[in-house]
Amino acid sequence: MTFTSKKQLLITGANGFVGRALCTQAVSNFFIKGVVRSQQSLPSDVKTVLIDTIDGNTDWRDALQGINVIVHLAARVHIMHDHANDPLQEFRKVNVDGTVNLAKQAALAGVKRFVFISSIKVNGESTPLGQPFQADDLPLPVDAYGLSKYEAENALKQLASETGMEVVIIRPPLVYGVGVKANFYSMMRWLDKGIPLPLGAIHNQRSLVALDNLVDLIITCIDHPAAANQIFLVSDGEDLSTSELLRHTAIALDKSAKLLPIPVWLLQMAASLLGKRAVAQRLCSSLQLDITKTRQLLNWTPLVSVDDALHKTAQYYRSSL
Repeated sequence: MTFTSKKQLLITGANGFVGRALCTQAVSNFFIKGVVRSQQSLPSDVKTVLIDTIDGNTDWRDALQGINVIVHLAARVHIMHDHANDPLQEFRKVNVDGTVNLAKQAALAGVKRFVFISSIKVNGESTPLGQPFQADDLPLPVDAYGLSKYEAENALKQLASETGMEVVIIRPPLVYGVGVKANFYSMMRWLDKGIPLPLGAIHNQRSLVALDNLVDLIITCIDHPAAANQIFLVSDGEDLSTSELLRHTAIALDKSAKLLPIPVWLLQMAASLLGKRAVAQRLCSSLQLDITKTRQLLNWTPLVSVDDALHKTAQYYRSSL
């Protein structure tokens, strides 16, 4: 993509998994202010802005000076075992109140576009096999995190209609790539160690998105005219079953996946007895995204294939040992 002039870009969550990659990729085309919670290294051309807490009371005036576009990545993220007394209230403080407060101040400061990184959890937790989510489906969030993202989306759309500030909403599924942690990293570790896994007979289909593909779409949405006030789903455009993902990842690691063909019903029963029903649901159910709207409206194509992205992720894993 070519640029005629450099826009002033504010990226929240700039030192996170997606934020750091976005700063690195976008810094040659934009003047960037990266919002972080503590002083951390970012690309040398990125100006660091310290904001300790993002909620309904955060003062953004200094950070917003001269800004044309905001990419709002910072969020209270979904975790499997949330021990907060009221998880929804805690999600709302950051994901709803914090987002709306930033957007209102942005509109007053003359910001032209607000790119909000939401979540496919707004659509729901799973899809019937072969019936992927569409960008304009009726949302059906199930958990507190998904609901908080949905509420933020609604507030942003209302603000856009009232102020004229353009809002772009992107809903990614699971993101993987250089710097990935948590479950995806653990999966690579299990495969690398040759641990037998009872996941060889899962015939679902799940959409993922490589970090490079998500970052490329975000950059496209920063100033693409057709992106204004739209909702986009994003994925690699290649759906895999859980069993296929494990096999492809093992190949990227130069390993052989040791997958035991345990029937799905038996996996689900065992997971239920062990209190791991949510884990089994993610491993066994389908979650597919239709990115036709994203492709057609933005003339966008995923930058990298699943196998190339897995190879790059595997290299990162090796370097982190």
